[in-house]
Amino acid sequence: MPKVGMEPIRRKALIEATINEIGAVGSLDVTVGKIAKRAGVSSALAHHYFGGKDQILLAAMRSILARFGANVKHELAGAKTPLQRLEAIIAASFHADNFQPQVVASWLTFYVLAQNSKDAQRLLQVYAQRLQSNLVYDLGKLTDRDQAHRIANGMASIIDGFYIRQALQTHSDRDDTISIVSEYLHLQLKQASLRTHT
Repeated sequence: MPKVGMEPIRRKALIEATINEIGAVGSLDVTVGKIAKRAGVSSALAHHYFGGKDQILLAAMRSILARFGANVKHELAGAKTPLQRLEAIIAASFHADNFQPQVVASWLTFYVLAQNSKDAQRLLQVYAQRLQSNLVYDLGKLTDRDQAHRIANGMASIIDGFYIRQALQTHSDRDDTISIVSEYLHLQLKQASLRTHT
């Protein structure tokens, strides 16, 4: 029987082990047994807490998304203007917590999982919609609605692109990556302003 009070600790350990195991393997070809071993618990206990591999993967996915959300909230706390808020979202997107090899590998693995899992698909849709909404909210204060959506789509695509490059072992420097996305933002805002005044 599991020890009373240990469940939250072991659940967290299993989630971290899942992220690290995916990072080590680089695909969904992980087993509950290997995850449990990495976490220092039995396979039976892992099944007891989560029910199966898909549930563990989804729990890891929720954990990464929650971490991302917390990073966005933290970065936005010090932002005052719409442009500062957009810069904060960019910084949060490449926060050290998320832009590390095992987490990047997990992100891409979740995209694969979403092809066959409605739950994974829903979680990724929530993430994408939230990112789009946050970007459009502040972009809408700097340009018109159509341009706001266009720039937000471009920013989200560039962010995803850097995660793919990172997963392919094309290691990107975080500061350079943030700078490139920021430069895209400023360039698009400048061009949007020129369109408005021509």
